[in-house]
Amino acid sequence: MQTRNRVRVKALGLIRNGDRLFVAEGYHPDLQKHYNRALGGSIEFGETSLDALQREFQEEIQAELANIQYLGCIENLFTYAGQPCHELIQLYQCDFADPQFYQLDQLTFMEDPRDGINEPIIARWIECDRFKTGDLWLVPEACLEFL
Repeated sequence: MQTRNRVRVKALGLIRNGDRLFVAEGYHPDLQKHYNRALGGSIEFGETSLDALQREFQEEIQAELANIQYLGCIENLFTYAGQPCHELIQLYQCDFADPQFYQLDQLTFMEDPRDGINEPIIARWIECDRFKTGDLWLVPEACLEFL
């Protein structure tokens, strides 16, 4: 997971289908609360954020992306599992190239074991209003500005 005193740089993709957003669910152990996050992951040394975004979607759910547009950079400071964390997130808006992804109710995948997550992750379509009203938690919360 996180390493102390290290900024992690990530690329995330916001994919919408009407008023729904495609997100992966996670669990915050400190707050004992579920959260949702756009898919994507860490940018490797020498890799552009765009390349990382496309690689992460291919590795995690075997999906090609289309209509990719850069939205901006989000700085995310938080605590997770009792550890201070710091992320810089390059945020993109994009679409699935394959329209079959828009027909799915949910999708289960495994994260890269180097990220310290050894359990299945569920991604699903969720109505944006559920995040806007606070019914569900979207992280980082700055992503709400782009819905």
